[in-house]
Amino acid sequence: MTLIPLATRKGSARARALMDAAAPRTPAAHLFATEHGPHLLRSDGSRVYGLEGEAIARLSAALADSDQASLARAFEQLGFDTRALIDDTPMPQPKVRALSLAVAQACNLGCSYCYAEEGSFGGRPSMMTSEVARASVDLLLSELAPGERANLAFLGGEPLAARAVLRDATAHAVRCAAERGASVTFSITTNGTLVTPEDGEFFERHGFAVTVSLDGLGPAHDRLRPFKNGGGSYDRIIANVRPLLAMQRRMQVSARVTVTPQNLRLREALDGLSALGFHSVGFSPMLSSPTGRDELTIPGLETVLDEMVGCGEEFKRRIVAGQRYPFANMTNAMREIHRGTHRPYPCGAGAGYLGVSAEGTLHACHRFVGDEERAFGDVESGVDRSIQAAWLEERHVHRQEPCRSCWARYLCGGGCHHEVIHRGRPACDYIRGWLHYCLGAYVTLLSRRPDYFAPETA
Repeated sequence: MTLIPLATRKGSARARALMDAAAPRTPAAHLFATEHGPHLLRSDGSRVYGLEGEAIARLSAALADSDQASLARAFEQLGFDTRALIDDTPMPQPKVRALSLAVAQACNLGCSYCYAEEGSFGGRPSMMTSEVARASVDLLLSELAPGERANLAFLGGEPLAARAVLRDATAHAVRCAAERGASVTFSITTNGTLVTPEDGEFFERHGFAVTVSLDGLGPAHDRLRPFKNGGGSYDRIIANVRPLLAMQRRMQVSARVTVTPQNLRLREALDGLSALGFHSVGFSPMLSSPTGRDELTIPGLETVLDEMVGCGEEFKRRIVAGQRYPFANMTNAMREIHRGTHRPYPCGAGAGYLGVSAEGTLHACHRFVGDEERAFGDVESGVDRSIQAAWLEERHVHRQEPCRSCWARYLCGGGCHHEVIHRGRPACDYIRGWLHYCLGAYVTLLSRRPDYFAPETA
């Protein structure tokens, strides 16, 4: 094992080195080197171990042979916990704990890559009625016991085009949850063009997590997210969002950057949006769009990985110095690795989380709205459990290839269902390279700033 001198590599060479180092050699474990010596990730349970002496030679030999029986014996001899934490059994009838409502299947922007096809999901623009929204809330709360919590999200299209329905559904959820002795958290993803200070006051009062879609600074954003007449939207969005940034206390206002071949300067976007006061900034590579426009290919993903690592290096520097740096991807990765997060699915889609169309149809998630093949019932009749069971069986990471032979499968869960179904897995090298980097960063931060991982800060 050799250290990868991140600070000396340039461009895609650094990314390629990370991807090569992260290549799967056995599904059971992954060796990685840090400034603190060699370490091992046990895939099942996502447990990280420091290695020394005999353990290094024994595990290196077993991993080099790709002999699963030999590796299992080495784990046992070294005293590792070898209990299997994830088996082949699909999740049994999960309760619905989160819904996203497509309250407005319409949008005033003409984004080049939009999975919702400019908000309409390939059909006619439509708006959710208050009756459908309330029925959605009732479904969400129907199995909620006292003390439990659910999440209600508003998406679109542009959800603020249906402001009255959004507010009515929020009030209904607060009232009904209180009657049950339960609680509801709220979130919204908005393009920011319609938001007002009054919206900000409403979001603050109810503690909304507000995500604003911004694909960079100024011209970089305007190229990808123009109004339908071709005009830029960035200046209006920033003017609209500034009052929310100033008033956020219970509310948290974050920026989400969809990364395409046209906006690859991630560190510039992160620092610029952070300076404006966003609570966090996250990046999401564009892997699947309805038209195929602006999808990332391998060269672009190498650039994205290099930029992500550049942001990660600054994150480490700031955290070690006792400063905050709102790089959401890194914050989330550190939290998940520290928890030992391990899962057979990438998210709750089709399980505890469902998307609701404007007409009230239930779908695997917000990205599948309009896809009748991934319909799970409706808000009046409830979840079709037979369809859900088939989905959970089919989408389990043990049913996916090449996931079954990959050490990262329980950290990524097999990748976004929507992207995998529509495009496959073009980003596996990127995802593994990023996780490999994050594992090393985790060991560094755990050594130099263990207090960062205390419950109130992690």
